[in-house]
Amino acid sequence: MSIEIANESGVNVDEPALAGLARHVLDEMRVHPLAELSLLLVDEPAMTELHVRWMGEEGPTDVLAFPMDELRPPQPGGAHAEPGGSEPSGIPGLLGDVVICPQVAAVQARRARHSVGDEIDLLCAHGILHLLGYDHADPREHAAMFGLQDRLLASWRAEHGAAGGPVGSANGAAPSGSQDDEQPAPG
Repeated sequence: MSIEIANESGVNVDEPALAGLARHVLDEMRVHPLAELSLLLVDEPAMTELHVRWMGEEGPTDVLAFPMDELRPPQPGGAHAEPGGSEPSGIPGLLGDVVICPQVAAVQARRARHSVGDEIDLLCAHGILHLLGYDHADPREHAAMFGLQDRLLASWRAEHGAAGGPVGSANGAAPSGSQDDEQPAPG
């Protein structure tokens, strides 16, 4: 699995840990081991520009996801693979880009009373789930996506001894204080 991280935010982020979390999420979601993912950390002006350009909304947001390829055909019985399910699909590809703004994450972390690292982890997992086709536009989708996000973060923390505060979506809420408009159409 290839996970590329580019930190253009000016904020110190534990990039190896973030790559490890991304790999954990992709492994748990049974994404092909040759798939590629790009994580980009940007500052508020850059995120604002992306938010306006792709979502038509003013100001910065916390996370945007730019899906690139369909990695796998729909799974029997549903549109998404479940963690621990069958073998990974034989179709590798470029999953897409997850863009995170650490400055917005810091504000949200203070509101949620957990660390900025925990918030960035949450946004990373959230963005990857969007790349995999999950959404939260209706209540059923919302419950499924945020339940899965919570389980993935909890299993990551359990495996790595991460203290981690509340996952930020105990009631299936969007990432703490999230402006959450992650899925612009790829350009």
